[in-house]
Amino acid sequence: MEVISGKIDKAKKVVLYGPEGIGKSSLASQFPSPIFIDTEGSTTELIVDRLKKPSSWTELNQQVDWVKNQAGKYKTLVIDTVDWAERLTIEFVTSRSNKQSITNFGYGEGFIQLEEEFGKFLNRLSDLVEIGINVVLTAHAKITKFEQPDEMGAYDRYELKLGNKTTAKTAALTKEWADMVLFINYKTFSVATDDKGKKHKGQGGIRTIFTTHHPAWDAKNRHGLPDEISLDYANIAHIFNSVVTSPQIKTNTAPPVTEPQVTPPTQQEQQMPSDPLGAPIPPVVDTTGASKLDPAIPQALRDLMSQNSVSEEEIQVVVSNKGYYPMGTPIANYDPGFVNGVLVGAWEQVFNMVKDFRNSLPFS
Repeated sequence: MEVISGKIDKAKKVVLYGPEGIGKSSLASQFPSPIFIDTEGSTTELIVDRLKKPSSWTELNQQVDWVKNQAGKYKTLVIDTVDWAERLTIEFVTSRSNKQSITNFGYGEGFIQLEEEFGKFLNRLSDLVEIGINVVLTAHAKITKFEQPDEMGAYDRYELKLGNKTTAKTAALTKEWADMVLFINYKTFSVATDDKGKKHKGQGGIRTIFTTHHPAWDAKNRHGLPDEISLDYANIAHIFNSVVTSPQIKTNTAPPVTEPQVTPPTQQEQQMPSDPLGAPIPPVVDTTGASKLDPAIPQALRDLMSQNSVSEEEIQVVVSNKGYYPMGTPIANYDPGFVNGVLVGAWEQVFNMVKDFRNSLPFS
């Protein structure tokens, strides 16, 4: 059994939240070597590397997997914003079950499925942290009425704009997952406007990061930060620029373990590119016509087809083989619920069937 002593420096899981326009994205852009997944398309004014706005939950997960395979090039993944990512989760859950709304499920089943899918997403992000990539989630803030069980009365407080229903637990999951939850807001000061000090007005508006819990907001950190710091990345840079050192490990006496021999890749393997899912694949020449997809195909499906060089005919073959629509039916004529719930929602299985079809062709 291994006993690990002392502090272990590793990549961080960070949540930055606050009102719109406060500077969450700008702060996130200063983290080490960031790449953005811009779920709401709001980073156009930032000079950063970014992936295109995902049009489906499936595409968002594929983008995270792609970033995982870029370790070394990028040191921080920024999801901007996570509350818009939650919308994609809701669309996925409802389409998969052919529901019009997350509230149409019985006995809160929709929110249970939402929690499960969102939890899987957070686990996927944790995989990046394990290989040394920081993960930063930005989020909007909302004001809710809060009442503690052991207190009289209720008061307003800021919270993550996740899980708008009381039965949704995505906000709680996100806060538990994070190492740091930093609340960003304007700090105002009350100034007396009369001689007797009975009338006041707000002045100031200094942008401030609140790092610890307060009755009026959620926040936490494990690095001994002051309760309040100015909105300046320099105040937290030391947390992410620390040198990773090997922990002291005390073990029982055991035979030494020899490192496995790594065989250098062949010239053919070195020339193999990576697909959007990160797995190495042989070079593919687009003979499917995927680059000329019908613009009437729903965006979420068209994006997945384009990324994986899948043609409309290949989708039609898979769909007709399963008996959903006759061969030759334009994808644009498919029911939207079928497209989102089956083709997009179960894209991995659909793409596997496309590859099986390709392998069955002569001279393929």
